[in-house]
Amino acid sequence: MKLDRMIGILSILLQKEKVTAPELAAKFEVSRRTIIRDIDALCMAGIPIVTVQGQNGGISIMENYKIDKTLLSTSDMQAILAGLRSLDSVSGTSRYAQLMEKLSAGASNMLSGDHHILINLSSHYKETLSPKIELLHGAIRTAQTVSFTYFAPTGESSRVIEPYYLIF
Repeated sequence: MKLDRMIGILSILLQKEKVTAPELAAKFEVSRRTIIRDIDALCMAGIPIVTVQGQNGGISIMENYKIDKTLLSTSDMQAILAGLRSLDSVSGTSRYAQLMEKLSAGASNMLSGDHHILINLSSHYKETLSPKIELLHGAIRTAQTVSFTYFAPTGESSRVIEPYYLIF
């Protein structure tokens, strides 16, 4: 759990210019002190994190820092890419292929290897499934509700939900 949280913190820091410890604590549902310990651990791991106290302060990664590709082993990258390829098989978009290109930039020696794993999650419902997955994904990102007809052995009913996760 701690490792997942630290990877999550690192991901947020790479995406945002600055974030506060209370924001991270709320996001990961832990104390501010836990976040501070995680930031210390990331610093000890060699990630150049800058903290500024006071108003307009926060936590950020040193400007122009790029993650060293050695943080991920070849097998790690290949496992990530196999998962991304499987998501593309369902989404009906090339979003995950584009993400794979970004991840693989400058790491072609890491990614040229194992193409033996391909998980095709699509089904014969792909034409109708992909738009639904995209609709739900968009609703999750924008915190919107989705309405649909629910079919059950006891009959059908109309439902309105606010999706939080998409599990396939």
